[in-house]
Amino acid sequence: MQTRILTVLVFLPSAAAALLLLFPRSRSREAKIFAIGASLVELALALPLWSRLDLHSGTFQFTETTSWVPALGITYSLGMDGISLLLVLLTVLLTPVSLLFSLNHVEKSARAFSIAFLVLETGMVGTLVALDLALFYVFWEVMLVPMYFIIGVWGGGRRIYAAMKFFLFTMAGSLLMFLAILYLAIRYRAVTGRWSFLLSDLVTLSFPTMAVQTLLFAAFALAFAIKVPVFPLHTWLPDAHTEAPTAGSILLAGVLLKLGIYGYLRFALPLFPDAAMRYAPWLGILGIIGVVYGAFVAYAQRDMKRLVAYSSVSHLGLIVIGIGAFTSAAVTGSVLQMINHGLSTGALFLLVGVLYERTHTREIADYGGIAGAVPVTTALFLVATFSSIGLPGLNGFVGEFLILLGTWTSVHRWWAVAAATGVILSAIYMLSLVQRVFWNPVTREENRRLPEIRPTEAIGALALVVVMVWIGVRPNDFLDRVRPSVEQLRRSVATRKVATTSSWPSRALRVRSGQAPRGIPQEIAR
Repeated sequence: MQTRILTVLVFLPSAAAALLLLFPRSRSREAKIFAIGASLVELALALPLWSRLDLHSGTFQFTETTSWVPALGITYSLGMDGISLLLVLLTVLLTPVSLLFSLNHVEKSARAFSIAFLVLETGMVGTLVALDLALFYVFWEVMLVPMYFIIGVWGGGRRIYAAMKFFLFTMAGSLLMFLAILYLAIRYRAVTGRWSFLLSDLVTLSFPTMAVQTLLFAAFALAFAIKVPVFPLHTWLPDAHTEAPTAGSILLAGVLLKLGIYGYLRFALPLFPDAAMRYAPWLGILGIIGVVYGAFVAYAQRDMKRLVAYSSVSHLGLIVIGIGAFTSAAVTGSVLQMINHGLSTGALFLLVGVLYERTHTREIADYGGIAGAVPVTTALFLVATFSSIGLPGLNGFVGEFLILLGTWTSVHRWWAVAAATGVILSAIYMLSLVQRVFWNPVTREENRRLPEIRPTEAIGALALVVVMVWIGVRPNDFLDRVRPSVEQLRRSVATRKVATTSSWPSRALRVRSGQAPRGIPQEIAR
């Protein structure tokens, strides 16, 4: 008997958004409270999946399959593994955190604002659990519309420019992916005589030539690289973050950017394993450039929000390096680091928003000496910063360590050295930010009287801090849920390699299958 919990998780936010249409415009605060309540119900329904997931299986669980458009073979197919479980839980945690922050800071069209966030939550959760490529594409596009309006309606002075840039970049990649999905379905029909968009069916396809597989892989990879974003496709991100309202930045950095990496792992790798392995070195090099470039540009920023935005380019570059290395440790670390980045960067954007709402400036030079005025905010900012730079005992350390170790055991050891440079640079620019904002000499007298963080803001930040500490102290609680899915993915890629024309992928997979380089213990390589 199928469970319908994933359907409930996908469509509960949209059902709540539909009910919000019944609220009078004059009851904006009640509408915001209702949206927060709906997002908390979503969180409560998702939490039991943590304990219900079978830790010994890397296959999809809680599956639901129903014919949707039979004439085209489109299926309503949902499922979840350890990778998507963690990202779904991150999504349903950050959504109420974002809405709680907005409770006292968004007055313009508050009902529409809440509706946009709930529809966005449906798109994010649906993207993470869809197992039919047509259904995945629908949810992928559903995310685009509410985020466009969140930036374009409730953003800053250059919100229209930032929203259009976000929309055009994302749509360009999505159209290429759409054409590639159509090709896969048409080829499947040519081979089998029936239509299907199911991932489990399409992964059985072979391709006429390596060039065809490469073109299809490029279409998927480009769409996902724009969403991450991978250097040099990152230029939309700083503008989107700078102009988006704080709640929008929390979800944009915390969840939406991760969906590009998730899509690459879930679809691009198993569908096009030869092309993915052939071009993995280029992926790693782009990740290295992103790590170093993002760090240096972040250090040069004068605006706190832009600094955190460019730090995302650097941190996500590290995750991309781990995916490119494709050892078990590196991929596991990358998945965990997606969660870590969502927590730490979500908290940083929230706390930057707290400061902005009190001073109406994000210029670093306008702060200084505020630690005494806002000690709770300072403490929370410090924890988020330490998480971001990978301090031992917090979540960031575990993910970064696994990525560096896993990359070192791959065929590209020098990537680990370059990635470690980015880790060091992140400590420099983040600690410099903390010093200048909280402990430098006071530059404005009113900074001595800043109001402390509100309870609705602090609750969200504290929830994120608790999870940061949990991962740092008990990482295996999370790693045990990720490892089986990572191993299942690596086995799928290894067995699906059918048209390799160079020795690089086979050599890489030999190392990545657990054959540690000389001098590296076997259990560590795994």
